[in-house]
Amino acid sequence: MTAPVLRLVDAALSYGARPIWSGLDLDVRAGEFVAVLGANGSGKTSLIRAILGLQPLTAGRVEVAGRAARRGSSDIGYVPQQRRADPLTPLRARDFVAQAMDGHRWGTGLPSRARRARVLAALDAVGAAAYADSPIGLLSGGEQQRVRIAQALVVDPQLLLCDEPLLSLDLASQRTVTALVDEIRRERGTSVLFVTHEINPVLPYVDRVLYLAGGRFRVGTVDEVLNSETLSDLFGAPIDVVRVGGRILVAGVPDSPEHAHHDHADHSHEHGEPVIPA
Repeated sequence: MTAPVLRLVDAALSYGARPIWSGLDLDVRAGEFVAVLGANGSGKTSLIRAILGLQPLTAGRVEVAGRAARRGSSDIGYVPQQRRADPLTPLRARDFVAQAMDGHRWGTGLPSRARRARVLAALDAVGAAAYADSPIGLLSGGEQQRVRIAQALVVDPQLLLCDEPLLSLDLASQRTVTALVDEIRRERGTSVLFVTHEINPVLPYVDRVLYLAGGRFRVGTVDEVLNSETLSDLFGAPIDVVRVGGRILVAGVPDSPEHAHHDHADHSHEHGEPVIPA
């Protein structure tokens, strides 16, 4: 069996005296799709930051492609939370994607035939080649997310980190983005860690779930984690999980800063989106 693309070993993270999570063991294999669920404050974005090498762990270790997590790793592609770009932004979609190839250098780098071909290939892979020369600020929310995914893929990463990429998107765009991520990981064997408040948009594609709550966690298949018994034990309170029309609904999660939960109609999210150094 090949080594995991992502490995967390006895990982722990605290802010001062407040533990976020601890004892976290997780191996993500090539081509695996893992959804990360949890309420605001449960540490989802902090987990992304730790994998990106932007947040040191309190204990344990995190490895990407067999090496300690570090800033600017080309083994990682990052798709941030959906936030509409300013309509006045003159940056073209192709230039936005090309920024990921510049690493720590200032500016847009020297143009080359190979560079242009790589950017266009990434845009084509996500169905965005038709608006390569369009200002990104004039694209729809779904189109902008396609371009962000292209930017994450242009470095040909082994691991794709998606941090709440469905926020503010309509249902049709959510389905398009999730299907696109799944298609890419199947074609390329890219591992996916997909942070979301809602399991239903990614339910057809998920291999496993990591559920964070109140400093604790559970890892397993959808059926193993998203059931009344497991979540009741995780939260220390009665939780009802029901399946209706192919959807999973969770009710009864305690309403507190550490236990606040959002169902399928709630689009609130964790703040503090990680920024990859340019």
